[in-house]
Amino acid sequence: MKLGIIGCGAIGTDVALAADNMEEIEEIYLYDKNEDAEKHLVDKLRKGKIATVEELLKKVDVVFEAASQQAVKEYGEKVLSAGKDLVIMSMGALFDNELWNDLIETAKKKGCKIYLPSGAVCGVDGIAAAKTGGLDEVTLVTTKPPESLGRSDEKRMVVFEGSAREAVKLFPRNINVAACVSLAGIGFDRTKVEIVSDPVVTRISHKILAHGRFGRLRAEIENMPNPNNPKSSYMASLSAISILRRLVDPVQIG
Repeated sequence: MKLGIIGCGAIGTDVALAADNMEEIEEIYLYDKNEDAEKHLVDKLRKGKIATVEELLKKVDVVFEAASQQAVKEYGEKVLSAGKDLVIMSMGALFDNELWNDLIETAKKKGCKIYLPSGAVCGVDGIAAAKTGGLDEVTLVTTKPPESLGRSDEKRMVVFEGSAREAVKLFPRNINVAACVSLAGIGFDRTKVEIVSDPVVTRISHKILAHGRFGRLRAEIENMPNPNNPKSSYMASLSAISILRRLVDPVQIG
């Protein structure tokens, strides 16, 4: 398999380094608007090459987007139109219903797949499975230190309660997690989001609560920061690498 990566930041770097050590990956093509980021990463790889998006699409089998919401808007349809599978990390872009529907239609037309890693949250597999039997309610509770919310609270406070669609307008840093949970389950308007500011905590946590015909689900994670970028959760990179392994592994779990 030949791999393309758009975005050479923390997540793109983690995916590239993992791919470089996988015998199933033959070549890794890198693109970033920041040429220094490209060069810094390619120097760490045995199989890495720098390419434009146009060059990359002529070579690879699958493309990982690990750059930004703007990159999804700019390159998503180009990737799928070229008949390449697409992994999207910046899922916040998919709150744009028109964009999301266009990507789905292009993927259907070209016979390729769109993969959405679970990112910094756990329990998404359970939400997706429960959806087939009927989900009544899904709530995402995110707890952060006050400073990461731009606040100075001295006690625990619920600073937002509402739909996922409303949450991303006020708290854009929470957008990828909210998008992932919403897309796996009952959508942006029915998924509830609660954001908590807590001066006692030192790590960002995400908790999913859901119930339906299947029963009840509760999944919670406290995230460690990415060693390459403290602003990013390490689990987000690990979920991307997990997708990469699924693409080459003959055994699929979950």
